Amino acid sequence: MTHFLQDILRQPLELQSTIDYLCGAGRRRLAEAAAAIRSARHVYLTGIGSSWHVALTAGPLFSMGGRPVYVQDASELLQFATIPSDAVIIAISRTGRSVEIVRLLAKARKSGTVVIGVTNSEDGPLAQEAQIPIVVAAKLDHGISVNTYSTLAAATGALASVTVGFFDDALAASLSRAVAETARSVASWQDQIEDSAWFLPGSACYFLARGSSLGSCHEARLLWEEGVKSPATAMGTGGFRHGPQEMVGAGARFGIWIDGRNMRGQDLAVARDLIRSGL
Repeated sequence: MTHFLQDILRQPLELQSTIDYLCGAGRRRLAEAAAAIRSARHVYLTGIGSSWHVALTAGPLFSMGGRPVYVQDASELLQFATIPSDAVIIAISRTGRSVEIVRLLAKARKSGTVVIGVTNSEDGPLAQEAQIPIVVAAKLDHGISVNTYSTLAAATGALASVTVGFFDDALAASLSRAVAETARSVASWQDQIEDSAWFLPGSACYFLARGSSLGSCHEARLLWEEGVKSPATAMGTGGFRHGPQEMVGAGARFGIWIDGRNMRGQDLAVARDLIRSGL
C-alpha cells in the first residue's frame, strides 16, 4: 500500500476529528473569527495550492449567506492588491509556511489588517502570527495534500457557515453521518474503481463542478497531476458548456459533481449530452 493510499483511507478519521474540534474546543475561535468578519468592511479569502482550492469551496457559502468575500489566490493578493486597514484576511495554509503566506502576513501587519489563520500546524508562522488562529491538528500527509485539504475545507466551510448563521449541532451531526457512511463505503468504491475502464491511462480527463464543489473539482485535478502524474483540466460546468465542449472527442473522461438541489437537471443533461457524443 502506498503512502498516498494510506492518506486517502484515513480521511474519515481525520474528518470526524475535525468536526469534533469545531464543535468543541474550536467553537470559541470560530465565533471570534465570525464576529471579526461581520464587523469588517472588506474580507479576503485566500490560499495557495490545495489551500486555494479550500478558498474556492468556502467562497460560495459566504455569498449564499449574503456576505460576499474577495476570493483571490495568495500570490495574486500579495502582488496585485492594496489591502485597506479595515479589512480581514482569511488565510488558509496547511503548514502556514508557504512563502506567499509568510509575505502576506508581513503585508497585513503593515496595513493593520486582521488575519484569521486556518491551518493544520500549530507551530507555523500563520498560527503564530494570525490574530485569530484556527488550528485543525490533522496529521500531515506524506506528500500530496489529502487530509490537509479535506480538514481545512471542513474548517473554512464551518467558519463561513458560522458567519452567515447556519452552523449548528444538527448540521454537525449530519456531517458526522456522512463521514461514517463514507468510511463504510470505501471498500466497495475501491472494487468499483478496480473494475472500471474510466481509469485507463492516457485518457484526457475533465473535472466539472459548480458552487462549493468547484474547489474539490480543482483539488481532484491537482491530485491527478501530482498523484497520477497525468494532465487534467478542472472548470465550472457552466463555463464548459459555454465553449470547451466543442473539443470533446472519443476517449475523453469526465468527472462531474452534481448537487442534490442546485442545477441538478441541467448537470444531468450535460452528462447525457456527453454520453450521446460517443465518449
